Amino acid sequence: MAAEEKKTEEAPAEAEAPKKKSPILLVVVLVIIGLVLAGGISFFVTTKMMANTNATNVSEHHDPGTFVKLGDEKEGILVNVGGPKAGKFLKCGIVLEMNPAKKDNVEEGKLKPMAETKILDSTMQILRSASLDEFDANKQDDLKKKIKDELNDKLGQGSVYDVYFTSFLLQ
Repeated sequence: MAAEEKKTEEAPAEAEAPKKKSPILLVVVLVIIGLVLAGGISFFVTTKMMANTNATNVSEHHDPGTFVKLGDEKEGILVNVGGPKAGKFLKCGIVLEMNPAKKDNVEEGKLKPMAETKILDSTMQILRSASLDEFDANKQDDLKKKIKDELNDKLGQGSVYDVYFTSFLLQ
């Protein structure tokens, strides 16, 4: 009987020992799984971010464009903005860098009448429909991109290289 009592006493002692090791083992396994997940997520995010920055950092190599000022040579464009109740006016000078290879739009450094009409109409519509918040100095790059994209849609992709504001007065 004494031998049986020793076996029963050793059995609980042996059963307790794995229970103490299993929480430590469980913590180690969870830490390893966490590290693998963190590494996988960071790899995924890094590859996605690098793919996006590589696509945007590719500079467009193009021939020097033809620079064309919109509106009056001295005054530029004068348009009411912010809706009829806002009572605000925008006086701005806008210069477009046009693709000289697009003969439908530019000839001998000047806009053709049809292209000029489309450009002025689209530009005025964008400026009139923009909210007053969009004319903030920090958001002017978005406004330039919006004008460029709209003009390229109207005139054909690659027609406008860039948009420049030479003066900007909101009153």
